[in-house]
Amino acid sequence: MTATLAPTASPLTDFSHCHEGIVARLNAFAALPELMEAATRARQIAQETLAFFRGAVFDHHKDEEKDLFPAVLAHATPGAEHLEVQSMVETLTAEHRRIEALWLDLEPQLEKVAKGADVNFNSAATQELVDRYRAHARFEEERLLPLAQTILGRQSADLAELGLALHTRHVVTAARRGLRGS
Repeated sequence: MTATLAPTASPLTDFSHCHEGIVARLNAFAALPELMEAATRARQIAQETLAFFRGAVFDHHKDEEKDLFPAVLAHATPGAEHLEVQSMVETLTAEHRRIEALWLDLEPQLEKVAKGADVNFNSAATQELVDRYRAHARFEEERLLPLAQTILGRQSADLAELGLALHTRHVVTAARRGLRGS
């Protein structure tokens, strides 16, 4: 007994199914320019963030810890005011270390993104860093800096000295970066 192959319902149906597959692939292809723009933007953001974070954020933490915090502590009134400042300084310094640790974990991934490599980027750690820094900055803006203004404002020479120290460090840092070509 010989088996015979049943012909397809219609040879035209096969052509129709091929077109469906081709159109589906072309639809995906049509999204490519938009995806390429997003990938390019991701690389740019990664490059800019790498350059910014190490310099601006780490330097900002150093400025606070080397100049601002000691100046405010030194001029806080003994007792409750000094204890409040001491508590804030300890909290903010610990937050600096936590933010920097989060950054150091994310930095290698960001370097790969900046080079256009595929990365399984840690979005939870990214969001944690952003959320922590926002809260950190808000605390400084709402609590520490107004108190620092009150404390250092009692001694205008101390406030001027702090400003000069920060200005000098920023000028030196900018000059060093300029000499390195970055």
